[in-house]
Amino acid sequence: MHVFEIVIVLLLIGAALAAWARRIGAPYPALLALAGAALALMPGVPAVTLDPELALALFVAPVLLDAAFDASPRDLREHWRPVASLALVTVALTVAAVAVTVRWLVPGMPWPAAIALGAIVAPPDAAAATAVLRQLRPPHRLLVILEGESLFNDASALLIYRLAVGAAAAGAISGWGIVPMLLGVTIGSIALGLILARASLWVTARIQDVATAVIVQFIGTFGVWIVAERLHLSGILTMVVYAMSVARTAPDILPARIRIPSYAVWEVAVFVLNVLAFILVGLQLKPIVRELGREELLRYTGIAAVVCAAVIVVRIVWVMGANAVRGPRTPAARRNAIVVAWCGMRGTVTLAAALALPASFPRRDLILFASFLVVLGTLVLQGLTLKPLMARLGIEHDDAVDREVRLARAETVRAGAAALAGNDLRFEAADLLRRKYQVRLEQAEAWMGGGTSGGPSTNGQTEYATAARAAMAAERRRLSALRADGTIGDDAFHKVEEELDRAELSAEAMHPED
Repeated sequence: MHVFEIVIVLLLIGAALAAWARRIGAPYPALLALAGAALALMPGVPAVTLDPELALALFVAPVLLDAAFDASPRDLREHWRPVASLALVTVALTVAAVAVTVRWLVPGMPWPAAIALGAIVAPPDAAAATAVLRQLRPPHRLLVILEGESLFNDASALLIYRLAVGAAAAGAISGWGIVPMLLGVTIGSIALGLILARASLWVTARIQDVATAVIVQFIGTFGVWIVAERLHLSGILTMVVYAMSVARTAPDILPARIRIPSYAVWEVAVFVLNVLAFILVGLQLKPIVRELGREELLRYTGIAAVVCAAVIVVRIVWVMGANAVRGPRTPAARRNAIVVAWCGMRGTVTLAAALALPASFPRRDLILFASFLVVLGTLVLQGLTLKPLMARLGIEHDDAVDREVRLARAETVRAGAAALAGNDLRFEAADLLRRKYQVRLEQAEAWMGGGTSGGPSTNGQTEYATAARAAMAAERRRLSALRADGTIGDDAFHKVEEELDRAELSAEAMHPED
């Protein structure tokens, strides 16, 4: 009960810190990291041990699904080179640099343990960066690159992590034997993600109750992870493929009255999991800090500081070097590269991977301590200076998404008006609906051009509601088609989808079905 009370209080503190972070333009994980550090030093707080096998499934699966669901395949294809460079090359260089550095500082540390530490601290957390960037409205390309990196660097880093943990347990690992295993894991994970997505959509389409639908979504998320792990595949890669596949079809299946509350529940769940991750790390660090002598604590802190510096420097050197070699040599490109290089904050995935290490893993205490300090250091140093850096660089917002939103509004309203034009509606309510769509179309076309805008019979009500639903269905089909053919990206899609959801709920409230 005492632990439960502490967790409730800390969740409340986490909500307050998040609100404060939004006011000062800082990523809220930076403040959560400071709270976790204070928790590790606070007297009277009990130590809590989390089952290592639970950590990745509990913290990574929902967070990753939430991020992958909103990812835009069109934008990722367009910017695949920088995304692949960050997700593969930067991760590999970081793992190697950290492993060599920590082996130099701690000669007795086994190579698998050193590599595991490198893999744990390698993947940055895009949520921390985008929490700041979205407030500043940077070029859309920056957000696509950082969010795309966060999807795939987790898979590459955690694959290395699993190999290192397995090597530590087995004592050795075959070099060339890894290649066919990696190919099998990759192909199997992609296939499993696609199969489970189809099964999930089949089930979801048959659920009409909001609470049941949300519960099934969460069960499906953890179920995908568990199945992938039981088959010895990559839970990360399976989850990314699953979420991106579901996101293509779910908007055409889920009604607005289910989608809106489910999105709200997922947003709260992801926030709570982030808070709990920092709380649990703080609680697990407490016995480590208590048992370390002053000299040993200073030594651990020094090792963590050097590892943190290596993580930051490797990213800066690679991003700026790659930009200088193959990127467009313009002031704007250099400014964008500086921002990407500085957006290396670590977060929930690093914490979850550290917590997931087996209790008997070599140098687990040092790895957990160093991982948390890397998260704390990058979030505080880079997270709290990102906003001033962008202001100093003078990076300007592009309206790429806004243009697509205006286009999607006009096209969807035009599709709805066309659906009405094909109906032989006889009641005066139908004329009202036609006039409503005509006004909306005129407003949408005015927005595209850069401008601004500022009682029927019972049979008529039924016909009005039927026609309104047909028009909205046409709008949704047109919106999905715009995304499918690449005219708009997922950011614009979700914004207009939200507008249509609100309109649909309003129509249902005015004209409920019998």
